[in-house]
Amino acid sequence: MSDHVIAIIGLALVFAVSTTLSVHMGVLAFVAAFVVGTAFAGQSADQIFAGFPGDLFVVLVGVTFLFAIARDNGTVDWLVHVCMRAVGGRTALMPWVMFLVTALLAGVGAVTPAAVGIIAPIGLSVARRYGINPFLMGVFIANGGSAGGFSPIGVFGTITNGVVERNDIPGSPATLFLVSLAFNLVLNALAFTLFGGRRLIGHRVRPERGPEPDTGGAAPSVRPSPGTGGTGPAPVAVVEPEEEQLTAAERPVRLDLARSLTLLGILGLVVGALFFDLDVGLMALSVAAVLSFVSPKSAEGAAEKCAWGTVLLVCGIVTYVSLMERLGTIDWLGDRVASIDAPLLAALLICLIGAVVTVFASTTGILGALIPLAVPLLADGDVSAIGLVAALAVSSSIVDASPFSTSGALVTANTPAEQRDFVFRRLMVWGFTLVPLIPLASWGLLVVPGW
Repeated sequence: MSDHVIAIIGLALVFAVSTTLSVHMGVLAFVAAFVVGTAFAGQSADQIFAGFPGDLFVVLVGVTFLFAIARDNGTVDWLVHVCMRAVGGRTALMPWVMFLVTALLAGVGAVTPAAVGIIAPIGLSVARRYGINPFLMGVFIANGGSAGGFSPIGVFGTITNGVVERNDIPGSPATLFLVSLAFNLVLNALAFTLFGGRRLIGHRVRPERGPEPDTGGAAPSVRPSPGTGGTGPAPVAVVEPEEEQLTAAERPVRLDLARSLTLLGILGLVVGALFFDLDVGLMALSVAAVLSFVSPKSAEGAAEKCAWGTVLLVCGIVTYVSLMERLGTIDWLGDRVASIDAPLLAALLICLIGAVVTVFASTTGILGALIPLAVPLLADGDVSAIGLVAALAVSSSIVDASPFSTSGALVTANTPAEQRDFVFRRLMVWGFTLVPLIPLASWGLLVVPGW
C-alpha cells in the first residue's frame, strides 16, 4: 500500500472517528500526523511540526481573545442594541438584524463559531419572546457566520485565500465574499418565506423600553395602531414593560471608555487589514493588550474564553494536510480527480465532497484540505479557477446550519429546552436537504458558465 493511500485513509479515519465517537478532530489529526509521518513516511518530529500553521494560530487566538474582551465589557451587546433600535423594533426585521450582526462579527475577523456563539443566545432569546420561529432565527444566525466569514479578513476568507495563493491558483477575495453573501441572502429569503417570517410583518415593539414579557413562544399581543380605528391593514404590537424587569442582555447598553476604545480597536483592525496589509492576529492581540490595560476586569478570563477547540481543530487539520502535501498526496489525489475525462463532472464531485464532509465537521477544517484537490483540474484551464473555488467555498459552508456542524450545534445548544428537539430535527432536515442542492446550484451558476 502506497504512502498516498495510507495518508488518505488516515484523513478519512480522522473524520469518521471524530464524527461517530465524538473524539476531537484536531487531536486525532495531530495523532494521525504523528503515526503516518513517523511509521510510514519516515518524517521526524521537526518535519511534522514544520507544517504547523503558526500564522493561523496567532490569527485565531488573537481574534477570539479580543472578542472575548468585547463580549465581557458589553461592546457586543451595545452593537446588538444599536442594530435593534435601527430597525425601530420591527419584529420581522429582527432575524435580519441578527444575520447582519453575526456577519459583521465574522467579517471583521471573529472565528465563525465564536460569532455564532456570541449572537445565538441573544437571538434565540429574542425569538422566544417575540414569537419568532427559533429554527428560522437559528438559520439566519448560522448563515450570517458563513456569509461574513468569507470577507477578506474573515477566518474562512483568510484560510481560502491563503490556500489559493499558496497553490498559485487565480483568486478574487471580493468575488468569494460577494458570492457567499448572495447565496446566504437567497437562502435567508427562502427560509423567511417558508418558516413564519411573513406573519411577523406588522408586529412592532419599542426597543428603547425592551421586549414584552416572556410568552413561552407565543406571538406578541397586537392592538390597532393609533388612528386606524381598528381597521388598519398593519397591526402594531406595542409593549411597554418597566426597564427593571429586563434581563442584563435586554437592557440598553451605554457607551463608556472601555467600549468606545473597543469599537475603535475593531475599526482599526479592519482598516489595518484592508488598507495596510497588517497581520490580523498581531493587530488583534495588540488591541486586546491595550484594552487589558484600560479595563483589567473585562480582560479577566478572556484567555480561557478563546476558541481553543477551534484553534486545535484548524491547526491539527492543517498540520496533517501539510504532511500530505509534503508527501505529494494532494497532487496524487488531485491527478486522479482531474483524470476524469469530464472536467465539469470532476468539479461537481469536489463540491459534493465538500458539502457531505462539512455536514458532520467544521468548515474551517475542510477548506484547506479540499481546495488543493482542484489544482490539477484547473491546470488545463477548462474550468474557471475563481468560479470553482467560490462554488467549493459555498458548498462547504452553507450546510453549517446542520446540527452536526459547529454553527448548527451552537444554535441547538442555545435553544430553550422545550424547543430544542424541534430545532434539532428541523436543522437536520435543512442541512441534509442542502447537501445535494447547494453544490448543484453553485456548480451550475459559477462553474458551468465558465465566467
